[in-house]
Amino acid sequence: MAYFDKAIPPGGEGKIRLSVRTGGRQGKISRNARVYSNDPAKGMVRLGIMAFIRPVIRLSPPKVYLYGKEQQSIAKVVEVRAGLDMPLTLTAGQFNLPEKLTFMIMEVEAGRMFRIRFTSIPGPPQTYRGFLKLMTNYPEKPEITIWIKGRFLKKTHER
Repeated sequence: MAYFDKAIPPGGEGKIRLSVRTGGRQGKISRNARVYSNDPAKGMVRLGIMAFIRPVIRLSPPKVYLYGKEQQSIAKVVEVRAGLDMPLTLTAGQFNLPEKLTFMIMEVEAGRMFRIRFTSIPGPPQTYRGFLKLMTNYPEKPEITIWIKGRFLKKTHER
């Protein structure tokens, strides 16, 4: 989003304010903006913004994909890391796939790192989507949602 002085007198100065929405992003980002003027020498100037977004809480991976054959049990792990200098606590919140899979929260490094292990419950061929919400003690990020997708195909019989 750009905000700027609409008219600047010849030889004068103006202000340009650029903002970038960083929600859901982490790590290094860069954005460019073009500024057009009626200056014959520099009709267009490019401005660049670079930033490193340090997330309050990092999920790796941010989503869970469980793929396999019917009656198979598949397990996946999501790492949750604290991004602030204060200890993190996690508690289970809403979970809408209890008949499809189980989960377990393991604290690996006290107040800093957790692993959430998802294990599918063997069953018939099916596709499902859902989520696990985790409650935190961080006012900046009181809730984390881990999205889950499962797809289990019918077994093919070999001769």
